[in-house]
Amino acid sequence: MNAFILMLPFFFIRLIVLPARNRKASGRAAESAPMYTDGEKFAGNIYQLTSVAIFIYPVFMRVEFDFSWMFWVGAVIYVLGIVLLGASVIAFAAPDEQGLATGGVYKFSRNPMYISYFLTYLGITVLTKSPLLFSLVVVNQLTAHWVILAEERMCQHEFGDKYTEYMKRVRRYI
Repeated sequence: MNAFILMLPFFFIRLIVLPARNRKASGRAAESAPMYTDGEKFAGNIYQLTSVAIFIYPVFMRVEFDFSWMFWVGAVIYVLGIVLLGASVIAFAAPDEQGLATGGVYKFSRNPMYISYFLTYLGITVLTKSPLLFSLVVVNQLTAHWVILAEERMCQHEFGDKYTEYMKRVRRYI
């Protein structure tokens, strides 16, 4: 099977389900936080480039249904990523009156969507057994941290003390 097929549920949830549930939330999810430092700008650019590469590269790869332990590990990680993405999108589409998503999986992580991206990409990596894709996923995840820091700064500016309290209650990742 062509590995790109595994990206289709990801795109469906992120690009169809989210705007269908809340168009405004979809716009918020697509909004880029201002990157103030040179390091953040560099990381943000690398994050975007690796994201595009992660979306395109599976077109050239295959998943073999060999039902080995590696196949099952990859399948489980992938399904967890897709399920978490769905839960993240549903919660993100139902923010409070100020526009801050703190319900659902956002009670446990301030960034469940980023975690779901990582799990989905990692699952595809294990299923394709691709060292190059693994390298792209690692770089993507490392640079995502700087993007997340900028987004959190933007949220603190936008939501003030409410977001600061949320940060104290809920971990950044898990």
